[in-house]
Amino acid sequence: MHESARGAASKGRERVETTRQRAGRLGILHNRLLLTLMAGHFTVDMYVGLLPILYPLLTAKFSLNLATVGFVSLAYSGMASISQPLFGWLADRYGTRFIGLALIWTATTFATIGFAPTFPILLMLAGAAGLGSGAYHPLGALNASAVIPERQRNTAMSVYVTGGTLGVALGPLIGAVLFTVFGVRGTALMFFPGIGIALWLLFEMRAIAVRRPHQAPEQQRTAAPAPVVPLLAVIGVMMSRSWTILGIEAFVPSWYKELGYGASFYGPLATAIVLASAFGNVGIGSLADRFGRRTVIVVSLLLSVPAILLFAQFTGPIAFVTAAAVGFLAGSTGPVLLVMAQQLMAGRDGVASGLILGIGFITGAIGVPVMGAVADSWGMANAMRLQAVVVAATVLIALLVPSERYLRALAERNAATVTAGGTAESRPARGVPAR
Repeated sequence: MHESARGAASKGRERVETTRQRAGRLGILHNRLLLTLMAGHFTVDMYVGLLPILYPLLTAKFSLNLATVGFVSLAYSGMASISQPLFGWLADRYGTRFIGLALIWTATTFATIGFAPTFPILLMLAGAAGLGSGAYHPLGALNASAVIPERQRNTAMSVYVTGGTLGVALGPLIGAVLFTVFGVRGTALMFFPGIGIALWLLFEMRAIAVRRPHQAPEQQRTAAPAPVVPLLAVIGVMMSRSWTILGIEAFVPSWYKELGYGASFYGPLATAIVLASAFGNVGIGSLADRFGRRTVIVVSLLLSVPAILLFAQFTGPIAFVTAAAVGFLAGSTGPVLLVMAQQLMAGRDGVASGLILGIGFITGAIGVPVMGAVADSWGMANAMRLQAVVVAATVLIALLVPSERYLRALAERNAATVTAGGTAESRPARGVPAR
């Protein structure tokens, strides 16, 4: 029995190693394991994209204002956010073989949202659905990091994250059709795509889970502590970016409905924002590999300010152009920030993934009702303009993001510490240059 298990494990490792070598020769898009994780990411984030299209129906059904309906996003994204560090910790210690179960949970609970008899029950169901998303994201990011080639890490992680972005982008289009035909109870039909992809994930994860490097508890204890200021800077930029992109995505449908447009207009407009973000993911990931991540993060922040102001000022068909610019810039730096967090917390990739994604998401979730309250008091256009102020302030934080030279020196120091068998507490942080 043991010989058979070792043989199966050996074949699994050989299969993944072959895939990895082929990916290096033919490119990232030929990496089957990465694309499998990308498909799961696409599906779990598709449910997020459906939520804003539900808002106009929910405001009518439960007699809500914009600030109150924003609590649906807070319940879903909030639960997804606060649970991610925990799931990342579990992934570091117990593996990620059953990541497909997270998608099954999300599909099942989201399908029931449309049948909620009261608003409090609706919030409970949204929070339950978000728990599955909270489980998937750190587990998926940990596996993606394990199957991508090191020399293309920023670009490859961008491809993985783009799967989720495309899912969010497709959500409004599906919602515009689904909820127009079936009303709010059309959520029931979203059970089927989640279950189908989840079963595929459970099958494919046999190989991916073998590839993920396992760390014994004693190895994890020798991991160096993360540098506080660079890590806080990365988290701060992620918080700002998440607030901007999630807030704008959430209220575009409601804003344009108030302006007299139908779902056939504001559904594609919401999709345009997220789809542009998907292109930005890959484009900026490639630029980061060439020019450094701190540079592209600062430039994207600076360019976001006029893009947001133009989007708030000019409504109508021109919004497809300005919205695309906002999406491209505001949503494109997530993958490089995620890779940075994993490097700063070497040896605890699952916790790093859960931390950076979770804190970023919770900021966006809290920001949605804040934007709703501003919109109720001063108008949606001013709520959008507020984001330009937030982004401008974030430029100062981005200057503290670590440079590539700093991260390389940190990796060399951590490797030397582990090789020597010492702990971070017993060794001074020498040889790491200024950020």
